[in-house]
Amino acid sequence: MASAETPAVPEAEAEAVVESTPPPPTEVEPPPETKTAGDSPSIDYLGLGEVVLRFLLFASAVVAVVVIVTSEQTKNSRPAKFNYSPALIYFVAAVSVLGLYSIITTLFSFYALILKPGFFPQVLSHFIIVDVLLLGIVSAATGSAGAIAYTGLKGNSHLGWGKVCAVYGKFCRYVGASVAVSLFASVVLAFLVLLSVYSLSKKIPK
Repeated sequence: MASAETPAVPEAEAEAVVESTPPPPTEVEPPPETKTAGDSPSIDYLGLGEVVLRFLLFASAVVAVVVIVTSEQTKNSRPAKFNYSPALIYFVAAVSVLGLYSIITTLFSFYALILKPGFFPQVLSHFIIVDVLLLGIVSAATGSAGAIAYTGLKGNSHLGWGKVCAVYGKFCRYVGASVAVSLFASVVLAFLVLLSVYSLSKKIPK
């Protein structure tokens, strides 16, 4: 029984087959990543506005307290001081608390904005409650102090109260300036409440 012999492949054809085989693909290293301006973290403009407004609130509160505390004036051995009026004492106390609160919240807001951006909404959720409470307190204190200042400027003919500002001009000017600055602080605080509500509304998933 004859064995079947396989035909021999010529050497030239074998070399052609080897040469036609494609080489294995070589791994190409990816180019190094280059950071562009678009890769930088985006600026939280709402958070930045929050910090700026809180700093303005602190500055206005300090100015209002300093002005009214230094408003003392003496005429004919009779001094005029803010602590002679319960309304002005309440005004100084309320604005002082506002100044202390505003510097604390400014530092916390700046820390949350720069170092812990994800923590900022939680900070706002706590601040907004106190903001609304202080807005009512400071607005009431500003209104009561303004009423005292207006009475000192115009007097009250029905009650026989004279125009105190005609005698204590410096005292009345300082009180009026302090009330005006406090009114500005109340407006800033109102904007802070609106900004906080808007910032928190954007964090709510739709």
